[in-house]
Amino acid sequence: MDTVGLDEARSAFARGDWTTAYDAWSSVALESLPIPELDDFAVASELVGHHDTAVAALQRAFTASEAGGDLRGAVTSAFRLSMISATHGEPAMAAGWTSRAEGLVAGLDDAVECGWVAFLRMFRALGTGDLTAASACADEAAASGQRHGDPDLTALGLCSQGRMALYAGRIAEGQALLDEAMVRVVAGETQPVVAGHVYCTAIEGCQEISDFGRMAEWTAALDRWCRAQPGLLAFTGQCAVHRGQLLRLHGEWGRALEELELATRRYREVGAPDAVGLAAYEAGEVLRVQGDHAGADAAYQRAADHGLDPQPGLALLWQDRGQGSAALAVVERLLGEPAGPVQRCRLLPASVEVLLAAGQVDRARELSVELAELAAGFGCEALDAAAADAAGAVELESGDAAGSLPYLRKAQQLWTRVEAPYERARTRMLMGRALAALGDEASARRELEAARTAFRQLGARPAADRVDRLLAPTSPPGDLTAREVEVLRLVATGRSNAQIAADLVLSEKTVARHLSNIFTKLDVGSRTAATAFAFEHGLV
Repeated sequence: MDTVGLDEARSAFARGDWTTAYDAWSSVALESLPIPELDDFAVASELVGHHDTAVAALQRAFTASEAGGDLRGAVTSAFRLSMISATHGEPAMAAGWTSRAEGLVAGLDDAVECGWVAFLRMFRALGTGDLTAASACADEAAASGQRHGDPDLTALGLCSQGRMALYAGRIAEGQALLDEAMVRVVAGETQPVVAGHVYCTAIEGCQEISDFGRMAEWTAALDRWCRAQPGLLAFTGQCAVHRGQLLRLHGEWGRALEELELATRRYREVGAPDAVGLAAYEAGEVLRVQGDHAGADAAYQRAADHGLDPQPGLALLWQDRGQGSAALAVVERLLGEPAGPVQRCRLLPASVEVLLAAGQVDRARELSVELAELAAGFGCEALDAAAADAAGAVELESGDAAGSLPYLRKAQQLWTRVEAPYERARTRMLMGRALAALGDEASARRELEAARTAFRQLGARPAADRVDRLLAPTSPPGDLTAREVEVLRLVATGRSNAQIAADLVLSEKTVARHLSNIFTKLDVGSRTAATAFAFEHGLV
């Protein structure tokens, strides 16, 4: 046996240098390693993305434990084999190891391993949609971890209890449980693989309920955790997805797509193809609002190919493409399927949008009321914003422009607080429509132009085009084009060519050309005369 290599492996493992530990242990035959080192070798292998090696080491540990009569050790190895199989898209293998662990734990009396098996049973219950049984299993796992003083099982159990509470609509309780699990991880109380699972499970839960403040906080902690471990590959894909989701929210779409592409590469490197679906769906959401319909469609298809339902994003894409009937059919189907409060909150904003486009205002109103009730119980600003936005849109489409404004003002304030520039601009567009309907043309134009500027800066071409149509007069005076009218309005407000270029996302050379055309068409020779024309013809 290479004792120098083993010493190097142990030392590297102790300091979290997973690549060095993996390389050192790889030079030694599995048969020569004792069970504790097989366990550590499996951890290092999993963390640096060598799935097959991790499985081989754990299988060897399982066989040795079972042969030696160590039922507790055998159950531990079976648990880890089930978890690693599930993570890498091998559900049948995961189910087989769960059954093996169940059979072995029957010979143990109130051992901590009973809690580990309860944790596996929770996933089985979730797979059948039995949330009651899953919640009971999560409770059993957490209680077992606390009773036996096992920090890993305690953290996983608390995190699972948190997710179950969220699914049951007990949001404050769920958030508190997730926080408790997370501080145990941040304090370094858990093993690295467990820490990674808790990080990702908690962050995913926050994202599902639109609790973006917590999501950002824990994602930053996960990012620091990943960066502190040389050679770590596992969980870096999830970290990149969560960064991408937050960047999408904050309007940094180019960087979001880069993170999502990184996540896809990392998922493939560690052999977790199922997780690619989430990265693809998130990319589709960015591409859709950018107006890249073909790219969005391809991304949603990749999500579906990896087992993730691409709705409701795909329905919104169809709506944008003029396939309103298809979008409506999907929404009606989804609304008819059984779903808990978390799933409904993800579905309802898109459903309201599609139903309003189809002219089904009464049905949309029902859903907006449901969304508001759910948002009130969740206590998350982004969800409150979505609910207010939906209510305002419903009032506007029903003909009550004045009634829509309080909702839309609330939505705009909340979107500003959560730093969601695209959603804020969409709300300002609705406010512009409402103000125009009330005859307040100057205020309406102000809101619409602000929305258009934001859309252009974000790269949201379809939304910017919609505002263009709202702002375009039925017959521009002086034979001006719509773009020339935009430039003229800004000239009339005293803006310089450089400022106009920034507002309209054009080059100064292009602005100068538009201005020259305006002077020629209006037969004027100065900005002052052009400004007078704009005021005389009601363009400002």
